Amino acid sequence: MHEVFVEGGLIRKLWSVETDAGPPFRAPRKASSYKRGEPRVCSMVRLPTPEDEDRRRLCRERKVLIMERVQHVNRIKGLLFSQGVSGYEPLRRDRRERLDVLQTGDGRPLPLHLKAQVRRELDRLELLLAQIKAVEAERDALLAVEQTKAPVAPAMLLGVKGIGPEFAAVLWSEGLSRPFENRRQIAAYAGLAPTPWQSGSVDREQGISQSGNPRLRTTMIQLAWLWLRHQPDSALALWFHDRVKRNGGRLRKTTIVALARKLLVALWKYVTAGVVIEGAAMKTA
Repeated sequence: MHEVFVEGGLIRKLWSVETDAGPPFRAPRKASSYKRGEPRVCSMVRLPTPEDEDRRRLCRERKVLIMERVQHVNRIKGLLFSQGVSGYEPLRRDRRERLDVLQTGDGRPLPLHLKAQVRRELDRLELLLAQIKAVEAERDALLAVEQTKAPVAPAMLLGVKGIGPEFAAVLWSEGLSRPFENRRQIAAYAGLAPTPWQSGSVDREQGISQSGNPRLRTTMIQLAWLWLRHQPDSALALWFHDRVKRNGGRLRKTTIVALARKLLVALWKYVTAGVVIEGAAMKTA
C-alpha cells in the first residue's frame, strides 16, 4: 500500500502483482493529476484532525457503556427468572431494598449464593451508571463550549424539536463537523447513498451502500423514527406518510432509510447554510 498526503488529504492506492502492473512511483503522478482538476483519477480521503477524532470518543464510549449496562441488566433478570422471580428492575433506585425481600416462585427466600452473585452484579451495574453519568456530563460540557464558537452548529441542532444532547453530539462529532461539498458526499459518508444497478434494460435499486460511518447511519435511522413522532407536520414526515400510503402501507423500513437520508441532508444544509427545514418545529425557550 502506498499513501500520499496532499493538503490534509490522503490518496490511497493498492497495487497487486497479479492484476496491476502499475509501479508505486505512479502515486505522485495521480496526485498531480488530481491537483490539476481530474477528480476521477483517484479517490481523496479527508483525514480528521486529532482534535476532531478525540471529540468523538465521548459518544462512542457512552454507546459501549450503554451496551454493557444492558448486558448486566439482562444477566440479573436471567438469574432471578431461573428462580421464578419476575418484575425486578435493576435500574430502579430501590434495587437493593427490593432484592432483600424477593422470594422464589414457590415462596422460598432467594438462595444465599445467588443473592450474593446478584449483589456483585449490582456493584458492577452501579459502577457503569456512575461512568455513564460522568461521560454525559463531559458531553454536555463539550456541547456548551461548542455553542460559544462560530458557527454554533450544536446549538442549532439542540434547537430543533426531537433532537436532544446525545443526538446533537453524535451528529456533530461523527458527521456534520466535517466539510462536504454536496449532498451526495454526506449521504455516502453515512452509508445512506443509494446503489443503483443497470444492465441493458434492467434498472434495479440495490439498497443503500452501508459503506460509510455506521454510528452516524444508525443514529440517523433512529432519529428518522423519532422525527415522525416529534415533527408530524414537517414536509419530510408528510413525504414519508404519502410514500407509505402509495405503497399500500408496505415498505416502511425501506422508506424510513430514505427519510433518514433526506433528513441528514436537510440538517447538513441547516447547520452549514442556515436553510430552515420546511415545516420543522423548534423548541420553545
